[in-house]
Amino acid sequence: MDSLSQLTLGAAVTVAVMGKRVPLWQAALVGAVAGTLPDLDVFIDHGDAIRNMTLHRTESHALIFLTLFAPLLGWLVAGATRSRAHWRGWTLAMWLALITHPLLDLTTVYGTQLGLPLTDFPYAIGSMYIIDPLYTLPLLIALLVALWRRDAVGLRWNQAGLLVSTLYLGWSMVAQSIATQHIEQALTQQSVQPEQLLVTPTAFNTLVWRTVIMTADRYGEAYWSLLSPGRPLQINWHDRQPALFAPFKGQWHAERVAWFSHGFYAMKQQGDRTLISDLRMGEEPDYTFTFNLGSPQSPELAPQREPSMRPSLAQAWHKLRERL
Repeated sequence: MDSLSQLTLGAAVTVAVMGKRVPLWQAALVGAVAGTLPDLDVFIDHGDAIRNMTLHRTESHALIFLTLFAPLLGWLVAGATRSRAHWRGWTLAMWLALITHPLLDLTTVYGTQLGLPLTDFPYAIGSMYIIDPLYTLPLLIALLVALWRRDAVGLRWNQAGLLVSTLYLGWSMVAQSIATQHIEQALTQQSVQPEQLLVTPTAFNTLVWRTVIMTADRYGEAYWSLLSPGRPLQINWHDRQPALFAPFKGQWHAERVAWFSHGFYAMKQQGDRTLISDLRMGEEPDYTFTFNLGSPQSPELAPQREPSMRPSLAQAWHKLRERL
């Protein structure tokens, strides 16, 4: 999720745990920092764009490592705030602020390796878009009310914000399940038998869902809306060009993208350049993560990420209205 959501969640959780044992602004500030800490791994350069993508959300998002780190962080915070008597409370607050970060990331489609060191599988539910105001705004407003009032009523507002935002996460999974069921029925009616199916929300909402339909040699993209469930599913098909992957089979960078994307990838030839795209993020023809692998004869040793075109807010709003 975006940094504002993570920062707000960390602050709200810490305020809820610490209550009035410490100044609310202090709890919120510490929680905001703790909620942001796991994402500092983005500043680590692993040598190339594919490593940077697939090694983000690894050790810094692993539940075991964060759990081990929480007591130390709680002890340091208790000392820095001169509240040693509350170090147990700080430890619990820091643990919750830290682990809710990867758990929130888990709801997006990117992939979070929260099982390290036991497994490096990039878990992803994919029920939330990376930015969703309906998740963040209730949490932020309730937190601001708590900081403004600084009393028991304010703390109840903060708790209500956490409850509403968490229920919204639950709703996103219910909506995803409903969308998936309708899309599967539509595919059956069209005699389409996908090898893999991905259903994720479009930008800023949980009403319009994008689906990626994978077959052996092509992939389809379609949109389904909760507000018009009976509308026929219109699938736009594209060539996966799997033959382009064959010369790169066994090559680390190509295999890494195929693994990290859970098989939702496609190839493209541009002159002497072979491109590989993660189809989960972005939409046709612009994907957030597209990399230049070079050529089979001269593969790139450090593949770079291709620039992608992001629609303006006006374009995004126009598309959302059409799809709703």
